[in-house]
Amino acid sequence: MSTLAQRRSLRACFDRRTWLRGAGLAAGAAWLTPLAHALADQAESGESTAGGERPRSVILLWLRGGPSQLETFDPHPGTEIAAGTKAIKTAVSGIQLAEGFQRLAEEMESVALIRSLQSKEGDHERALYLVKTGYRPDPVTVHPSLGAICCHELPRAGTELPRHVSILPGPTPARGGFLGSRYDAFKVYDPAGQVPDVKARIPEKRQTRRRADLEFLERHFAKGRGRRIESVATRNTVESARLMMASEQLKAFDISEEPEKLLDEYGDSPFGRGCLAARRLIEVGVRCVEVTLPGCDSHIDNYETHRERISILDPAVATLIRDLRQKALLDKTVVLCMGEFGRTPRINVLDGRDHWPHGFSAAIAGGGLRGGVTVGKTDPEGGRDVEEPHTIADVHATIYETLGIDIAKENISRAGRPIAISEGTPLAELL
Repeated sequence: MSTLAQRRSLRACFDRRTWLRGAGLAAGAAWLTPLAHALADQAESGESTAGGERPRSVILLWLRGGPSQLETFDPHPGTEIAAGTKAIKTAVSGIQLAEGFQRLAEEMESVALIRSLQSKEGDHERALYLVKTGYRPDPVTVHPSLGAICCHELPRAGTELPRHVSILPGPTPARGGFLGSRYDAFKVYDPAGQVPDVKARIPEKRQTRRRADLEFLERHFAKGRGRRIESVATRNTVESARLMMASEQLKAFDISEEPEKLLDEYGDSPFGRGCLAARRLIEVGVRCVEVTLPGCDSHIDNYETHRERISILDPAVATLIRDLRQKALLDKTVVLCMGEFGRTPRINVLDGRDHWPHGFSAAIAGGGLRGGVTVGKTDPEGGRDVEEPHTIADVHATIYETLGIDIAKENISRAGRPIAISEGTPLAELL
């Protein structure tokens, strides 16, 4: 290599290392990184945050593992496939829920049940991808999740917090896909604990010195690199993260501010606390909140599994619906409750039910959608044919429609492919 080439190589190496080191100064260690990703869309967005009514939002209650439709939203009492599972009446004549949903039954006038969902994915990982994105897995494209699409397509609602949040995320939180990691959900855990990554791990004076160092590095690195600096947007990202860390809106995560009676109504569980935190986050303008209830996989001891899970789910979802209504937020918020598929009509040798994507259920409420109705029917004898079948894409299309998002709009994937926001058809019965 010539001397000139060596100098250029060393200069390029120095520039890259100096820039990365400067970014590390800005981060003040690892505490900023997740926050920076979560807030980058706000830093780069030109959307207005001024005034007006807060746009609609989505809360996804994710029942991880795939709950049984027969023990939740589509009971068939007295049939062979029910295998002893009982049903209860609801506030809407003719609509029943499985036993255990006494509190949700009281809210049925606000809830629609989609009982005829079908998919071609019976594997947990693939089905999860389908339900969260509306698309089947693709070897060359990672699709954005429902929440990522909402954050990308709708204007920011004036919040200083990440607009996409996953509470109790487990191993598979919602992702931004080809829209970029800036649309990944910001992960938090049991709201009884502290929000991660929002407190600096070093004293403020040291932070101030680091920001001054970063300012110096940015100013000199930016010379002659205007467009490259704009594309990185590090300064805006750092400022957005600092804004959140100093924001009064961080109190939205603090459910201890709520009355003890309301905390009890949501239920003394991480999931119940997560649902309450979701309502508080929606209040301050967060666009999409995903709350996960794990443990719905019932290959073994199906009845006991669902009895225990429903004891957590019923008070949380019923109180969430009522709480949103009392806060005048229900019509502005879509609440979707479902898992990746349903469970077989037949009980296996371990007293469990196996995977069944051929006819399963989802509950949906709010967002101006029609409540007190059911869509579709499954076979009471356990066959694969359903009446009025619908796809996961149809559910997504329905939510986008009520949010005012054009489902025909195409975004360009990283492979250069135009991909429609949804290939589904909105459910006319709910709009």
